[in-house]
Amino acid sequence: MTQRNGIRGTNDHCLHSKASMDCEQANGMEQEKVPETNDCESEEGQQGGSMAVTGAVTAPDGGWGWVVLVATIIDLALTLAFPSCVGIFYTDLQNDFHASNSETSWVPSIMTSVLHAGGPFCSVLVERLGCRATVMLGGVLSGLGMAASSFTQSISQLYLTAGVITGLGFCFSFQPAVTILGHYFVRRRAFANAMSSTGTALGLCTLPVLGNYLHSELGWRGSFLVLGAILFNCCVCGAVMRPLQPPRRRGQPLMNHGPPLPEREDARKDKGWVRTMWSFLGASVRKHMAFDQLYNNSRYCVYAIGITWMMLGFVVPLVYLVPYATANNMEQGRAALLLSILGIVNIVVRPPIGIIFNMPWFKGRHVYVFASALLVNGLSNSICCIGPSFTVLMFYVAVYGLSMSVVGSLMFTVLMDIVEMSRFPSALGLLAIMESITLLIGPPLAGVLVDRTGQYYHVFFACSAVVASAAMFLMVSFWWLDKRGRTASKQCQPAVPPEPARQYSSVPTEGDKDKASANGAEYITSV
Repeated sequence: MTQRNGIRGTNDHCLHSKASMDCEQANGMEQEKVPETNDCESEEGQQGGSMAVTGAVTAPDGGWGWVVLVATIIDLALTLAFPSCVGIFYTDLQNDFHASNSETSWVPSIMTSVLHAGGPFCSVLVERLGCRATVMLGGVLSGLGMAASSFTQSISQLYLTAGVITGLGFCFSFQPAVTILGHYFVRRRAFANAMSSTGTALGLCTLPVLGNYLHSELGWRGSFLVLGAILFNCCVCGAVMRPLQPPRRRGQPLMNHGPPLPEREDARKDKGWVRTMWSFLGASVRKHMAFDQLYNNSRYCVYAIGITWMMLGFVVPLVYLVPYATANNMEQGRAALLLSILGIVNIVVRPPIGIIFNMPWFKGRHVYVFASALLVNGLSNSICCIGPSFTVLMFYVAVYGLSMSVVGSLMFTVLMDIVEMSRFPSALGLLAIMESITLLIGPPLAGVLVDRTGQYYHVFFACSAVVASAAMFLMVSFWWLDKRGRTASKQCQPAVPPEPARQYSSVPTEGDKDKASANGAEYITSV
């Protein structure tokens, strides 16, 4: 009885401990939800209204979130897919400015790199202005940049207008849209991310056809002017991305965004202007770039390295597909149709992929599906080397588009699984900075390869090797991290001492009877 009661008490103690841990985790998740809304609701807090937060913000997982999802789809169609469509005007830019392949490829390269590298600046604007205003600002910048590009007189001017200004506008429109979508959807987050990624497919499907039509009617300068006007529609998408509002009550301000206390002002004056500026910069870097996650979160570190290496060759085939086809005597319209087929494949495949990968079985396995799809995507680039015929290239874009759909659907979902949602903007900002380096040098390196060899198929071979090696790195690294985690969890569990083997004589003594009864009690306890 004593042993049974002791065991029952131990089990009760374990149950109470487990319950307390569950409560702590639940409280932690509730506390996590409040800072999530700070980035996207700062414009509400700066107004200094007479309301106060009375509870955590709950993601609606529907309602107005569907409107935000549609706006995000359109926003991604106008931003992420746009640099890939510059290849339609590649030959005209090369001829008008008398530029080499390497010099011309800097235009989409700078545009894509700035799109990702502006993440920290975008995080600052989101904190100060909110997601809605930042997306609208990005729409204005991207529209003005493309309109100004139609009046450029040199390739270097095009680097500034189409590369830096338009790319920065794309960054301000793209990242806040993805961030606010993560606030609106939690339970259906994988499905929402997959559906939003169809925006890129929608852009790949429509923008090449539109660009080819504008190119034949207006030339590249008139096309850039019209496309700049179309990019102003990002402002409309940002206008509907209203921030989530927590429960409020009257009496106290909503958020502590008022003027600093007098003591803080005096302390800042005592520190000096230079010291205050350095401390502000250091705090901003720590807040908007997740260096702590890079050092302390090994899964985020591995994912960031893999994505950075992947981006060296992931988008290059989209830039050089149309020039590769036209260089082999294919009509401009049929070459642009290849990008449209790629977009159609993405539109058809991504919604069911979002539904499938939202199933409970895939929870915790997203990264392996992502790495497998990335491996297929890398190996598919070698299909282009079979021949430049329309049939071969159409089969290539079908396989490439299928694998690209899975990669695009799960890229942000895997990142959200790795880091806490409250750290997602800063983690995305640092990841964007890292991948912007390889995005910047990828197309120019491919251009140098084309200039030296005179053949485009070498580019697809190189991209195949780069992307496939990044996929293998992610797959092996996460398998090793999961194995190490399982080993560590087994070691943390208390080891049960083995029961000693007991042998009894045929005629037990009085002491042996006591040992036998004790052994029987031990047997009951182990059961």
